[in-house]
Amino acid sequence: MSMGGTRVLVTGAGGFIGSHLAERLVDEGAAVRALVHYNALGSRGWLDRSPRSEAMEIVAGDVRDPESVRQAVDGVEVVFHLAALIAIPYSYRAPRSYLETNAGGTLNVLEAARRSGAGLVVHTSTSEVYGSARYVPIDEDHPLQAQSPYAASKIAADQLVRAYHRSFDLPVVTVRPFNAFGPRQSPRAVIPAIATQLLAGGRLKLGNLHPTRDLNFVANTVDGFLAAARSPAAIGEEINLGSGREISIGDLVRLIARLLEVEAEIELEAERVRPPKSEVDRLLASSERAERLLGWRPRIGLEEGLERTIAWLRRHADAARAGTYVL
Repeated sequence: MSMGGTRVLVTGAGGFIGSHLAERLVDEGAAVRALVHYNALGSRGWLDRSPRSEAMEIVAGDVRDPESVRQAVDGVEVVFHLAALIAIPYSYRAPRSYLETNAGGTLNVLEAARRSGAGLVVHTSTSEVYGSARYVPIDEDHPLQAQSPYAASKIAADQLVRAYHRSFDLPVVTVRPFNAFGPRQSPRAVIPAIATQLLAGGRLKLGNLHPTRDLNFVANTVDGFLAAARSPAAIGEEINLGSGREISIGDLVRLIARLLEVEAEIELEAERVRPPKSEVDRLLASSERAERLLGWRPRIGLEEGLERTIAWLRRHADAARAGTYVL
């Protein structure tokens, strides 16, 4: 199914993944309404720099406000719901805001979609809902175990999506990205944090080096969102989008340093370390369901994705604050 001519809403369209998805939808010929978070400066996030923003209907609002969401959802056929608070460290400081935005905002989207008769809600989950792997690779039947307030709020959102599908027969699909990375990602995330510090020179300040992550380039993730929206077999399902490759943070540092042709001298910075019981030690995805139901598999590997990301960071040094810890 082509998205050409489809009326779609992207919540969180000013963010990292949301901006890439909104642009791809424009390229596919969809009629894109982009919901960005209202702020007094009038910033539309990454859409302020997007050459495709003029082809979108951009509206400002707040997913915590039911009326904002109702107006944004009105008249669309497919809702891609990405709006969320995602920074794990800040969730320790402001847990209520995560519950209100991630669970409450998702409830508002689901209710608006149900009442408007939208044809599909594609909901964004996260690999953090699994916590540290009890077995690998992690499939969608792995237990959900919240190890941070952020993860708890996303589990609540995922369960609301399940409930609306079962209770009201609302067509939904939950997409569960594993560790997306690429251009536009916040400098608080591990790859831009490593790369920007190495580009700037000096000691590299990081938290724990032993956890492993399944890193997936953002273009692959966007492919997965589009495939989920196109596939009738995906309705009612939760679907992992991962690379099937894990790498420790320490090995990731060495890989990025090699690509940059620099030496990495690492300094442990206590504020970057999660509370001991909150650290997710291992993530490695099984994306068998995505391949079976969506025909999806990642097309851009880790090294190529890192090279593209580093090239973007070199061109956009203003977007990074090297060495500054960002919650």
